[in-house]
Amino acid sequence: MTEQPELSVVMPCLNEADTVGICVEKAVRAMRDRGVNGEVVLADNGSSDNSKEIAVSMGARTVDVAEPGYGAALMGGIEASRGKFVIMGDCDDSYDFLEIPAFVDQLRQGSDLVQGCRLPRGGGHVLPGAMPFLHRWFGNPVLSWLVRLMFRIPIHDVYCGMRGFTRELYDNLDLRSPGMEFATEMIIKSGLHNARMTQVPITLHPDGRQEHGPHLRTFRDGWRTLRLFLVFSPKWTFFRPGSLLILIGLLGYALALPQIRIFNAALDVHTLLIASLSILLGWQCVLLATLAQIFAAREGMMPALPRLEKITVEHGIGFGLIMFMAGSLLISIVIVTWWQGDFGKLDYPQTMRLVIPGVTLVAVGFQTAMASLMAGVLRMQRRNHHV
Repeated sequence: MTEQPELSVVMPCLNEADTVGICVEKAVRAMRDRGVNGEVVLADNGSSDNSKEIAVSMGARTVDVAEPGYGAALMGGIEASRGKFVIMGDCDDSYDFLEIPAFVDQLRQGSDLVQGCRLPRGGGHVLPGAMPFLHRWFGNPVLSWLVRLMFRIPIHDVYCGMRGFTRELYDNLDLRSPGMEFATEMIIKSGLHNARMTQVPITLHPDGRQEHGPHLRTFRDGWRTLRLFLVFSPKWTFFRPGSLLILIGLLGYALALPQIRIFNAALDVHTLLIASLSILLGWQCVLLATLAQIFAAREGMMPALPRLEKITVEHGIGFGLIMFMAGSLLISIVIVTWWQGDFGKLDYPQTMRLVIPGVTLVAVGFQTAMASLMAGVLRMQRRNHHV
């Protein structure tokens, strides 16, 4: 036990007595037949049956993980493992651990993460009855497409629970999700950290458990995965929707200020007001994207953006003050006009064409200055306390 194993096979477990034995046996056999120095670690998440005893009898060692959840169990098992490489997989007999050598080969060739792919598009195969219809034809393809679109990660089966990775990569990713979204967080963060990724086709077998069904909850876990996408992509969650709203608002200004008529409808101050609302909402989204990116980089959730790091708090406050003063000037022009008319009735269609842009600029300037100060707070570094 003093020699470090090359490979650790980690299996999360919660009452898997029906299938854990065959999974451990296959993993041990696959490593033995290929001459891989390895271990099997069963991360038990509070089983009340004899899963642990069965696993130990087949050659595994067990680790008790008190925090509930699929991700929590895996994190506990991986942190207790000793291998240079780690392969994780469910012990419900849906994954064939005799396919371990294909993952090891890719890891030995320099891949940081080797993702199993069950879907035909990636060369995989799903046996009849192995995957629910909704998961196979909608959930998995859609979520995997979003990962490729939002994060440019070449993975065709983001939810596949059988994958291999280096322990060094795992230690660098600082994974945090205790639930089913753990596997997706690993994929996203690996992409954000420019890890070398590849995928190998595997066959998904029907769940072999008899005592209970899958722990996965379709809509709950699907939403939590989508929420994770949004958290790790400020660009898609905030910046792009915000930019679109700003463009819509500017288009409204371009049509309303010269009072262009469209389909015999005169666009005037009411259009300006709605356009201003669009600009304000959009700018708020852009600021949220900036703050989210700064926070995520500070917490190690994703790499920092070099271009954003060059923008200082003073730059933001300066821009905000310029916008604030420009808006105040437009409002002041209307106030002077009102004063010159002895504070009588104003020509609202004309004055509002200055007041609305003025108020919008003041709001944008104020938001920007306050967000810049908040960015300064987020950029403050923690002190390292040494005992």
